[in-house]
Amino acid sequence: MLLLIPFLPLLGFAILSFFGKRLQSEIVIGSIATAMVAIPFVIAGTVLLSQGYPQTVTAFHWFKAGSLTVDLAYSFDQLSILFTLIITGIGTLIHVYSIGYMHGDRSFFRFFAYLNLFIFMMLNLVLADNFVVTFLGWEGVGLASYLLIGFWYERRFDGVDIVWTGDAAKKAFVMNRIGDVGMLVAMFLVFLHFGSLRYSDVNAAVVAVPIDGTIMTIIALCLFLGATGKSAQLPLYTWLPDAMAGPTPVSALIHAATMVTSGIFLLARCAPIFALSPTAMNIVAYIGVATALFAATMGLVQNDIKKVLAYSTVSQLGFMFAALGVGATTAAIFHVTTHAFFKACLFLGAGSVIHGMHEEQDIQKMGGLRKYMPVTYSTFLISSIAIAGIFPFSGFFSKDEILWNVYDKGSPILWGGLVLAAFCTAFYMFRLLNLTFGGKERFDVYHTKPHESPVTMTFPLVVLSFLAMVGGLLGIPHALGHIIHIPNVLEEFLLPVLSPANQILHRVQPTEIHSIEYILMLVSLGIGLLGIAIASSWYRIESDSPKILSEKFSGVYRLLWNKYFVDELYGGLIVRPLQKLSSTIFYHSVDTIGIDGLVNSTGTLTEILSSFFRRLQTGIVQRYALFMMVGIALTLLWLLFA
Repeated sequence: MLLLIPFLPLLGFAILSFFGKRLQSEIVIGSIATAMVAIPFVIAGTVLLSQGYPQTVTAFHWFKAGSLTVDLAYSFDQLSILFTLIITGIGTLIHVYSIGYMHGDRSFFRFFAYLNLFIFMMLNLVLADNFVVTFLGWEGVGLASYLLIGFWYERRFDGVDIVWTGDAAKKAFVMNRIGDVGMLVAMFLVFLHFGSLRYSDVNAAVVAVPIDGTIMTIIALCLFLGATGKSAQLPLYTWLPDAMAGPTPVSALIHAATMVTSGIFLLARCAPIFALSPTAMNIVAYIGVATALFAATMGLVQNDIKKVLAYSTVSQLGFMFAALGVGATTAAIFHVTTHAFFKACLFLGAGSVIHGMHEEQDIQKMGGLRKYMPVTYSTFLISSIAIAGIFPFSGFFSKDEILWNVYDKGSPILWGGLVLAAFCTAFYMFRLLNLTFGGKERFDVYHTKPHESPVTMTFPLVVLSFLAMVGGLLGIPHALGHIIHIPNVLEEFLLPVLSPANQILHRVQPTEIHSIEYILMLVSLGIGLLGIAIASSWYRIESDSPKILSEKFSGVYRLLWNKYFVDELYGGLIVRPLQKLSSTIFYHSVDTIGIDGLVNSTGTLTEILSSFFRRLQTGIVQRYALFMMVGIALTLLWLLFA
């Protein structure tokens, strides 16, 4: 039964790939694809409730090479079950939503086949018993995301920025390969020093016999490089905003709970390795804070409804990596969980707006949609409050847990950077909310005719907004749980998996409450409310001007609008020099002169030799007899004198 969890989505992919075109009904296609994700969710929930963990299930023996033996095996422990529930639960809602969103698309069956393939690969990634199966899912997710981002390959993404969907898919694919090199090198080093690629063997060996710290730092940094690509951290983040070129359900699937959180999962799974390298942990923490602040400031000025949420995702991932960098793995996973709820709701809400506005994505051309789309507005408002970190919504608990751990186990500098990023988050989310749903209508109502989305699209929004409200109950901080006598359920649940790393870091569950934590909690809440207040004041409901930031801060606005010129920097330092190098040296010298020259020289030599031997075939019998006599004479001379 447990093997059905990863393999049912694969079965759905196969059915829809081979027979999808013959299935004429969109309801049938959507139902098959959704069932292949919903059933694994139910099975995983049953395992959770029955406490049927931890256990390892082997599908088959994969291969053996020397001392390396690899099984296609899946590990069902607390960490993998939690991620499985998130992936299949959010995935099921996105599948339901996609039935309405993709209605009428000529490749309806192909889209759902790709969604099932994506879920299958993601489940391989999080359920893997060893690094090799994780890498199978790791690369498979990259392939599936390429197919989904470039699904409308003949279209261009006419948001504020014009991006061809094929180019966006290729950019995501190539940038992820950079990180994947780091993960491969890490796997080689792990096998070289530990003799195994099974997580249980490696983590046990790390705890029992710690090896040279330099090697552990190199392994940890290589793993982090892989996570940097998948989870869009500095400097490999630029693919994720362009990935908005794909259909909105794809954006929700990639950015909310699946692909971009795979880096968080990898670092959590390998927490003992990082625990033995303070240098690597510091690098993770500082890059996480830098990414959170960097992306949050860029989100302040975006006018594309999906681009705002994309930069928000990059920023929130920075929060999670900052938590991992200070050893607060539970807080990072908690934020993964709550982020899955409110960010999936926000992306699907953005898709509902785009659907209701007939593919318009520029928030400067919206306004006043609250009366046309009441359900979408209500769910979007709830999720915006949650991501802003306002009590008692889920984002408050998970973000506060990260801020407290970064202050307590990290440094005030790191904490200050995250607080500033939290302020930006509250500001740009309520700027987005007010410009989209409030104010005056900045569109031709008779031509555009905005409308509420069908129930297949609004039902997932309602479910996700409810989870965004109550999801914080999973991880009530000890400072609050001590008062209301509610334990931190998530921390106790994950403790068996994370205890090896906690032993290395000498971390224990807190037994005393520090007053400073309450103060920081109030500061965090105050920062969120301040961001909301300023955004609501500048973009108040009756406001008709969406250009306040550009008017007040023209210089800074220009820098943020151009995204700190990072894409231009990459183009000038990497892309164009490589193109020049390829065209001038590798094409003209290596390819044309070297490879083509060798092939052409072989042909020329053949022509020369054939022309010589052709002259011997004259058709004159006397000449043939002469050649024979000369040959006989030479043979006799050789026999006599050799």
